[in-house]
Amino acid sequence: MRRLIFGAAAALAISAPPAIGQSSLGWGSGTGLLDEYTAYIGPRDLRASDGVRLTQAWQVIRQDRANYHRFGRRDRGDQGDTFFGSAENRAVMERMVRDGQMSASAARAVVAGDVWVTVRIFGRGTVGQYVEVTVN
Repeated sequence: MRRLIFGAAAALAISAPPAIGQSSLGWGSGTGLLDEYTAYIGPRDLRASDGVRLTQAWQVIRQDRANYHRFGRRDRGDQGDTFFGSAENRAVMERMVRDGQMSASAARAVVAGDVWVTVRIFGRGTVGQYVEVTVN
């Protein structure tokens, strides 16, 4: 299992195959779990809304949530979340993943698709401070 933790200067506001490794970025104390979901990264998640093939893991993870919330394109087994229904929160999450640390093998797995990710959003109150992405 590869667990990746991503923090960001910007905050989010609320509006089981074998594992492949681990990498993380530290965070502050006093935070709690705000939301969590598991999603399958399938072929539709690998292309932007305009059809362009995505080449970065953070783009794919964001597109998965846009497909789920905005376009209703859900893969079998995708779970919902209340956090990334907001386009603004999806944009901040993309920056958190982009600016965090991700091993090359995890990034390749997400960009290739046909993997499951579990995303956990941590924060304080209604403000997200970091996300943890587990790639299976």
